[in-house]
Amino acid sequence: MVNRRNFIKTTSAFTAGSLIIPPFSFSKRKIIGLQLYTVRDQLNQDLDGTLKRVAEIGYNSLEAAGYNISDGTFYGIKPKEFARKLKGLGMRLNSSHTAFEPDVADKVLSDTITAGCKYIVYPHLAEEMRRNIDDYRAVAGKLNKLGEAAKKHGILFGYHNHNFEFQDMGGQIGMDVLLAETDPSLVLFEIDLYWVISAGYDPVDYMKKHPGRFKLWHIKDMTKTDDKFFAPVGTGRIDFERIFAIKELSGMEMFFVEQDQFKNMGAFDGIKTSYDYLNNAAWV
Repeated sequence: MVNRRNFIKTTSAFTAGSLIIPPFSFSKRKIIGLQLYTVRDQLNQDLDGTLKRVAEIGYNSLEAAGYNISDGTFYGIKPKEFARKLKGLGMRLNSSHTAFEPDVADKVLSDTITAGCKYIVYPHLAEEMRRNIDDYRAVAGKLNKLGEAAKKHGILFGYHNHNFEFQDMGGQIGMDVLLAETDPSLVLFEIDLYWVISAGYDPVDYMKKHPGRFKLWHIKDMTKTDDKFFAPVGTGRIDFERIFAIKELSGMEMFFVEQDQFKNMGAFDGIKTSYDYLNNAAWV
C-alpha cells in the first residue's frame, strides 16, 4: 500500500474563471463521501479539474489526506479558502487525515476546524510505533492526549485502522488494545472495512462488540480473485448491505469511499462505479 505520509501535496489554486456547480441542499440528497487519497495523483496533476469531476459524479462530502503541517495548507491552499472553493462546488470537507504530535496539536486542530471539518483522524502508524503490544498501549495513551486536545477545540478525533493492527502478538492484537485503552469520550474509530476483512476478521463482530465506537467508515471493496485487490464498491466480495444493517449500532455518522489503487479501470471510473452503487442502494 502506498504510504500516505509520503503523499506530497503540490497543487495550484483555482483560477478566477473556474466553473462552479451551484450549492445544493444536503437534506435532499444522500451524503456520500470520498477520501481524497483515492484521487491523489489526479489532484497533483489538476486540482481544479479533479475536484470539479468529483463533484459532477455526485460526491458531496470529502475527507482530506493533504494537510501540510509546515505551512498549514490543504493541497497548497489555506484552510478557509479551500473550504470556500469546495462549497462553490457543492461539497464540504467533513474530515481530515493528519498524523500529528501533541506539541503541534493546537495549530493542526485550529487549521482543520477553519477548513470546516467536524473530524480529524490519525491515519497510520509507523512501524516503530507497532512492534509489540506495549507499543500499542503507548499509542493508545497518545491517542487519548490528542483526543483531549481535540475535545477542547470542539472537534472529534479518531483513529483509522489498516490490517497490521490485527496481527497476533502473543495471543493479543493491537486493535483490541486500542479499543480497550482509549477513552470513548475522546477517541472514535474510523473502521476500514476492507482492511478488517483482509486481516481475517468480521467488521460486524467488532461493531457488535464495541457499539458506538465506529463513527466513521471507509468503504472499499475486495476483488473476488485470489489476489484480493482493491475494487470499486459493489463489484467485489464484501456484503455491504449486511454491514450497513447495523450502522446505528456501530454509531456510524459518516462514511467515505476510498480505493487505494486501481487496475482495469481509471480512478474516475472507479469512484463513479462506487458512487452509483451506494447512491442506488436502498439500505444506505
